[in-house]
Amino acid sequence: MDTYNPNKEVDSESWLALDEDTRIDLVHDFHSGLDLELAEDGLQLHSSIHVIVENQLAMEVDLLPETIAKLTRQGLNRHEAIHAIGAIITEDIFDVMKGNTEEFSPKKYRRKLQKLTAKRWLKGQY
Repeated sequence: MDTYNPNKEVDSESWLALDEDTRIDLVHDFHSGLDLELAEDGLQLHSSIHVIVENQLAMEVDLLPETIAKLTRQGLNRHEAIHAIGAIITEDIFDVMKGNTEEFSPKKYRRKLQKLTAKRWLKGQY
């Protein structure tokens, strides 16, 4: 695997065979070709969140494939769906870092994925 496109499903076996840095580099390279207003460190973080979501999809983490399918059926493209899920992950990481919670809760994460819809995402209500 030598390129990444978030609008195309990645081959799980090929994706997971790559080391983490290579995955981040592939996502970074894709986004570098877009006209984004992100500083380099922001682009690196953005790429890392993409990789977290893609890793979970490749490992078929509970509800991830179903959530991507649901969001795309509801009108988001795959890239937007990855951003929606990534926003939930980012929010949960932020809560742990701020001390609002002591650890990541898979149960809470699944609940948020179940509630997530394209309509809610587009309204900023994830």
